[in-house]
Amino acid sequence: MKKPVKRALVTVAAIGAVVAVTLATTSVVNAVATGRESDRIESYGQKVTVDGREMNVLVTGDGPVDVVLLPGFGTPSPVLDFEPLVSDLAQDHRVVVVEPFGYGLSDGTDVERTTENVVTEVHAALQELGLDRYVLMGHSIAGIYGIEYAARYPDEVTAFVGIDTSVPGQPNMDTEFPTGLLAAAKNLGLLRVVTAFGDGALDGSVYSDHAREQMTMFTHRNSMRPTYLDEMEHIGSNFERALGTTFPADLPLLLFVEADNANNPDWLALHEEQAATVDDGTVVPVPGEHYLHHTHAPDIAAGFREWAADRGLTTS
Repeated sequence: MKKPVKRALVTVAAIGAVVAVTLATTSVVNAVATGRESDRIESYGQKVTVDGREMNVLVTGDGPVDVVLLPGFGTPSPVLDFEPLVSDLAQDHRVVVVEPFGYGLSDGTDVERTTENVVTEVHAALQELGLDRYVLMGHSIAGIYGIEYAARYPDEVTAFVGIDTSVPGQPNMDTEFPTGLLAAAKNLGLLRVVTAFGDGALDGSVYSDHAREQMTMFTHRNSMRPTYLDEMEHIGSNFERALGTTFPADLPLLLFVEADNANNPDWLALHEEQAATVDDGTVVPVPGEHYLHHTHAPDIAAGFREWAADRGLTTS
């Protein structure tokens, strides 16, 4: 064997050995850290039984209008994520945050994460709580789930409020995600490394250090688990099923929308088109990024109060 070839093989072998040792190390660190974090994650809310499993919900506040909050896809802890908005709304509303299966403190499930199944489970949780009239408010993909929810339970949903919600026909939702690779990356501890470098995405002026630490641990706990990955795999088919669908024409619609979406210049126009499909549709552009409730919770709460008061929305 020629010396240059031999040197190349030795170099490749050495690099392979370093990669193998690194991955072994990150895997062990991830397993140990995950075990320790499971004892440090703090409980909140209450459990309701849905389809033989436990779904976690938070019920807080009191007032003439019940508001049900649904998270965007993959939110590790909806209760902690929505906390700034919940704290404001709960001053004069009863607010219910639902953590669907695979989110927050809820159990996972092997039931396919189709829109139909997600909607059925959320509705069952609200039935367990005795709620039968409420405003449905949601972030991101909750806009897709919300359309089917409002169509199936029109006697219960009095209005829909979107926080930069997804809309049928938005571009690039037919992407196929490498769920197998993502699962492997989680097991190898690589996602923990990525999360560590990305720590700081949550505004320190809005969330306490303690809340941010808890949310990071929830990210390690829930991201890329089977239920999460199954919902990810169904994103394309769920959006395809939603094509051409609209909210009921007589359902009041309030949409808080990112005013300047650099990745999708038509983002605001898509929501204006959606609002035009109902008799009473309002779009409020907000100068922020996708997680508007992180940084604009007071504006969203105040805007909702004024809008709801103008329409005399109540739970009775």
